[in-house]
Amino acid sequence: MSRLEGAGTGAVTYPPTVIDGCDTVPKLFHQRVVRLGDKIAMREKKFGIWRSITWREYGEHVKHVSLGLVSLGFAPGDVTSVMSENNPEWLYCDLGTLCAGGVTNGVYTTDSAKQVAYLCRDSGTRYFFAENEEFLDKILEARDQIPSLEKIIVFDMEGLRDLDDPMVISFDDLLERGRAYAADHPEVWEQRRDVARPDDLAILIYTSGTTGPPKGAMISHRNLLFQMAALTEIIEFGETDQQLSFLPLCHIAERNFTIFGPIYACSTVNFAEDLDTVPENVREVQPTVFFAVPRIWEKFYSSITLRMHDATAFGRWAYRVAIGIGQEMAAHRIDGTRPPALLRARFWLADQLVLRNVKRMLGLDRTHYLGTGAAPISPDLIRWYLSLGLDMYEVYGQTENTGLATTNFAGNMKLGTVGKAAPGTEVRLSPEGEILLRGPHVFLGYLNQPEKTAETVVDGWLHTGDVGAIDNEGYVKITDRMKDIIITAGGKNITPSEIENQLKFSPYVSDAVVIGDKRKFLSCLVMIDQENVEKYAQDNDIPFTNFASLCNAPAVIELIGQEIERVNGNFAQVEKIKKFRLIEQQLTAEDDELTPTMKLKRKFVNEKYRELIESMYREAA
Repeated sequence: MSRLEGAGTGAVTYPPTVIDGCDTVPKLFHQRVVRLGDKIAMREKKFGIWRSITWREYGEHVKHVSLGLVSLGFAPGDVTSVMSENNPEWLYCDLGTLCAGGVTNGVYTTDSAKQVAYLCRDSGTRYFFAENEEFLDKILEARDQIPSLEKIIVFDMEGLRDLDDPMVISFDDLLERGRAYAADHPEVWEQRRDVARPDDLAILIYTSGTTGPPKGAMISHRNLLFQMAALTEIIEFGETDQQLSFLPLCHIAERNFTIFGPIYACSTVNFAEDLDTVPENVREVQPTVFFAVPRIWEKFYSSITLRMHDATAFGRWAYRVAIGIGQEMAAHRIDGTRPPALLRARFWLADQLVLRNVKRMLGLDRTHYLGTGAAPISPDLIRWYLSLGLDMYEVYGQTENTGLATTNFAGNMKLGTVGKAAPGTEVRLSPEGEILLRGPHVFLGYLNQPEKTAETVVDGWLHTGDVGAIDNEGYVKITDRMKDIIITAGGKNITPSEIENQLKFSPYVSDAVVIGDKRKFLSCLVMIDQENVEKYAQDNDIPFTNFASLCNAPAVIELIGQEIERVNGNFAQVEKIKKFRLIEQQLTAEDDELTPTMKLKRKFVNEKYRELIESMYREAA
């Protein structure tokens, strides 16, 4: 049984759950507000202009949200839920709730009214924050099923001025209530800000529900402070750093990078306008620290790949030569060896003439840390970013350990692994090969589900549900989810995620699900990248009228078949995909097939597309 103890960059130099003398998030936040004052805390783009918000303004809004809630009867331990895209108001409500001694629960904007009802009922939500009319409609439809709900607060009242509903007030009204309460009860702010204790529940993060109804993971102030310290120890970001917030704040990774990490690091958060404008916003902000899920990194790579297809012959040649030099440099970085002087000189020239322009196109020319996590990624994709001269590191963790467990480090990385244990984290394998974690970041358990909690945390060890291995240098490799391992009719164990990751490296494949449990051979359902495949069809005069006809075009099916054959060449005969089908509908996070972080739900896809799957095996019978 392998085990790592705090492997990585060395021990944290301060108590991991007490930062600058503060043992809860509200205390640390208040300290930052007092110290940083007029330094810019965040920026958002409105009417085409980036607007800055200082730490002092940040603190004032949080205070008034907090006291506004208190004026409405909010008690320590009460729950608020937030349904909004990423914006400053999300942060004000999150920290305002914590500073009132309460608990914040994020609700995905793609959730249906039925899902909103379940999450709010399960969490015991008393106060609900809705960004706009669209999300207000969902909570109004669900409220009869939420007996604990008392007030709904709306950020943007556009189109709602004539609304007459005693349960609904505007965010501006809440702030005004908070200002008035602060004037009448000046002593309450400090009292409520300090009421929480380190092991009190701070936030609820609901799992994506890929295997059943979402479970509310209970995360404490101690969990969050430990991860603030660990995250900043690894990334080394501080007051001069810029970040872009665009992934859902209901997700623990984005919550750490947008809210809690910056409170520790004092960095500046910039809010993307929406998902569609992320590439443009990245170029505008030029973040120095940037975390994204593999789907985003695949999109960036695809955009450059397709741009090179349209480049001049000289441009394609220059890129090919430059990226080749970059690959030589990347090999040394991966091995942790110093490249020869001549190679360093060649790379400097390649960077000046070609690679820097590529990084500028992406908006990543100032970035000193790229992080990828929340889903598996192809090692070849990481190698490409390293070849550009960008530091990209794969991290691993889950909601139940408050985000971060293992990571690759600068000068200490191994592609194909998720790195070594983060500072203060212990990792080991169970006899079945399951990854187990232990440390101050392990959550309090699942809300209202003691049996599930007892199954998940045993003797202080978090059972992750991931199958993996730990090599003799301490590097952790995740092979798959335990429930996703395929056992073929011939008794062969296959980990589908490795095959799927290589398929997703293709610019024409958005996602893929490999099938084959108890079957004679592997098959695959493929979700094409609509933008890139449409461009391919247009460039090659392939007629289509809509997305379904694009998926049915023989030339497109042949294109995806070629991509599958390319990947098949990297695997043994029993691991090769023999048949495939394209999913003929465009999927978004609002569809049941996808999680809010844009991962296909394997179990749901297997059930919904059962007939399509069976057709592949009938053909082979």
